Amino acid sequence: MLKLSPALSLYVHVPWCVQKCPYCDFNSHGLKQDLPEADYINALLADLDADLARFPALQGRALHSIFIGGGTPSLLSAHAISKLLQGIKQRLALSPETEVTMEANPGTAEAERFAGYFQAGVNRLSIGVQSFEASHLQKLGRIHSGDEAIRAFEFAQQAGFNRINLDLMHGLPNQTLEQAMADLQQAFALGPSHLSWYQLTIEANTAFASRPPKLPNEDLLWDIYEQGHQQLQQAGFEQYEVSAYSKNGDHSQHNLNYWRFGDYLGIGCGAHGKISDLTQQAIVRTEKVKHPKGYLEQERDFMFKHWAVEQADLAFEYFLNRLRLFEDIPKAEFVNLTGLALSKLESSLKDAKQQGLLGEHEQHWAVTKKGRLFLNDLLNCFTD
Repeated sequence: MLKLSPALSLYVHVPWCVQKCPYCDFNSHGLKQDLPEADYINALLADLDADLARFPALQGRALHSIFIGGGTPSLLSAHAISKLLQGIKQRLALSPETEVTMEANPGTAEAERFAGYFQAGVNRLSIGVQSFEASHLQKLGRIHSGDEAIRAFEFAQQAGFNRINLDLMHGLPNQTLEQAMADLQQAFALGPSHLSWYQLTIEANTAFASRPPKLPNEDLLWDIYEQGHQQLQQAGFEQYEVSAYSKNGDHSQHNLNYWRFGDYLGIGCGAHGKISDLTQQAIVRTEKVKHPKGYLEQERDFMFKHWAVEQADLAFEYFLNRLRLFEDIPKAEFVNLTGLALSKLESSLKDAKQQGLLGEHEQHWAVTKKGRLFLNDLLNCFTD
């Protein structure tokens, strides 16, 4: 039996970009005409209203965090973001501590809006830098320069943001070890409180999948990761998630809620959600209409589909999220958030422990050093 409603977050998806990057498999669309921002903000709030009506168990629950992602949310004006956040506050309770993150491109036009976003109520900015090196930015299809990325960070600080994440990729086409480390050193020089540092992977249904670029070999990828991780530690960054590093405990509260199997509403084109309904004893997954044209047809339902997670899948889904974090896994949390008894894990735990991937303690489980290196093998222990 589900015994606890976890923290509730809200994800808001903005589907447009100036152009689609060749590595991107997110639900994003190159902007071919004027941005219909007024219509889209109205649709987002109507979408939220529909979710609150569909799931009465959400009534009275406060928001732990908000994340405005995409796509490129910084294509929206500060006025539009202000209207969106005001509308959310009219429908759900927020506290002064509620984290409100917005993704932004480093382009000059977007950076000039940062002060308006801060005044609208955004208190954490995530800037998609990817690299500071011109040739790598060009290969990635990015439309900003390294200098623009540096200026965007400075604009964000001047606007009042003291919580800034930089997104950086490594393992880029033809990237050397020295170039990957130079990207990190440039990021350190700016002084962000959080870095998302992750390896480029070729995803299906992307331009890179149909025309794969030449990527570094496995040995070089390992050297980049090993030396980069060492440099991050020396610079005072703690790795708390597979690809997330923070200074002074400034973790992303929104992402922590995802990985701790928290609840989240998803509004916007193609947005996904997860809702724990204690009254119905069900964990419900939601997915919204994907294409902007269909989503903006107000006479239709924003919901594309929703379904209750099968009991047989709950353990896998829990560990799929929880194993990303570099922290102990409380046994009581598993029971309370999945409604499953610990006895359901008996064979899975035995398998994981025999392989040396997981350690068991009285109140929690802990992933071993070997388990961190072979996370997929560990996760496979929890499949039926």
